Amino acid sequence: MSEHMPYLLKTEPEAYSFDNLEREGETLWDGVTNPAAVKNLREMKPGEHLIIYHTGDERQAVGEATVARVDVSDPKVPKVWIKAGKRLAKPRTLAEIKEHKLFADSPLVKQGRLSVVPLTKQQYEWVTGGH
Repeated sequence: MSEHMPYLLKTEPEAYSFDNLEREGETLWDGVTNPAAVKNLREMKPGEHLIIYHTGDERQAVGEATVARVDVSDPKVPKVWIKAGKRLAKPRTLAEIKEHKLFADSPLVKQGRLSVVPLTKQQYEWVTGGH
């Protein structure tokens, strides 16, 4: 079993959307300042699965990505490059996520302002439709 942990990355779609990531193919995920979110970025490993979540008016998980490279030479500002994956066939709204028992204790629900959220394998599979 892989030690890899999936994460959910929140982004304001007006600032940087999944469409932008699809167009660019890969990007440096930056602008994260919350200490808990920075710690989560620092712990990422290449190959880990990611969910891209649009905040704002959308409030839904929209696509998948993977961690391409990680540079933690400056632990206060870890650099994580992510690579676009596929768009979710069925976006998962925040309302659906909050209703699901899998997320009862998740920082996604408990710490709404957290922009980099660790997920369990089961949460990731539910969001992505079980593949």
